[in-house]
Amino acid sequence: MTEVTPDATANPPRRSPLHDRHTAAGAKFAPFGGWEMPLEYAGGGVLAEHTAVREGVGVFDVSHLGKVLVTGTGAVEFVNACLSNDLGRIGAGQAQYTLCCDEVTGGVVDDLIAYRHADDHLFLIPNAANSAEVVRRLRAAAPPSVTVTDEHEAYAVLAVQGPRSADLVAALGLPTVDDYMRFSPARLDGVELTVCRTGYTGELGYELVVPAGDAVAVWDALLAAEPAPRPCGLAARDTLRTEMGYPLHGQDLSMEITPVQARVGWAVGWGKPAFWGRDALVAEKAAGPRRTLRGLVVQGRGIPRPGMTVRVGDTVVGTVTSGTFSPTRREGIALALVDTATGLADGDRVEVDIRTRRTEALLTRPPFVTPSVR
Repeated sequence: MTEVTPDATANPPRRSPLHDRHTAAGAKFAPFGGWEMPLEYAGGGVLAEHTAVREGVGVFDVSHLGKVLVTGTGAVEFVNACLSNDLGRIGAGQAQYTLCCDEVTGGVVDDLIAYRHADDHLFLIPNAANSAEVVRRLRAAAPPSVTVTDEHEAYAVLAVQGPRSADLVAALGLPTVDDYMRFSPARLDGVELTVCRTGYTGELGYELVVPAGDAVAVWDALLAAEPAPRPCGLAARDTLRTEMGYPLHGQDLSMEITPVQARVGWAVGWGKPAFWGRDALVAEKAAGPRRTLRGLVVQGRGIPRPGMTVRVGDTVVGTVTSGTFSPTRREGIALALVDTATGLADGDRVEVDIRTRRTEALLTRPPFVTPSVR
């Protein structure tokens, strides 16, 4: 769910509280959602970082993600009438993937994680570039009893991901939280933090929400523990999420790409009486979307990139939204919006305009790799 494509901004980028640690580790930086964040580190780069997460354990700084506190009488009821998923499906101590949709069109303003602490206490983690807009919309709709607070720079978020992530978390005396999307308060050398059993890689993993002033201490403790993790940048985070077929806001989800088109209707509480965009999305679901997000596996050489055209013969049938070289499969993979009127099915052959030539690809249903967590 975190944006990984550089964005141009006229304002100086924000920096993570771990910026000096990244600099010392030889990080290459890039702008992400108004923040300057590590893209990759010296001593291995994207391939080594990607492999560490698939085979061992890696640690990401994703402190650029937004942090929004919603409190007060009826906070859960209020947010449930705004965001797409049904908070009634989870209880205190559980998290949920959900969407903030436009009230009129059903387009996706942002996708985010909601932490349910209590009926009067929610903590939301939106994407960096969209955090202010999510806050604006919630504040505009909130009743007098509910307060929406932007905590964007008050906390850091560290993602511990990989088959050995539980070993690393346990080595620090933190709870390993067995159930997916559950979270628990914890303490590490006097630092109060939250450990949530979630992530954006498809592997076993945890995300630690830490007060910004304590981020360096927690980062240092993670890197000093066994099994030794590899620091990972957002470039590896992108290849990992693409292999899983996880959508990225701004590419696979947007104001122009609805949850129905992106095949994330499972994150919509269709039975709820109200949420932003409900009427438009219910109508689109009933009629069938004009395009849907599909997986592509390139046959032969070539790496698909966002914006490339998908064809059948001379007929344009779609557009690549996300594309990369898969370090696990050792071939090009992509997500693409494909016209539903074509009747194309998984296993059918299409062509992608990669640079100056058309390259054959097979339609498939992600994930492109077998995840360690199901």
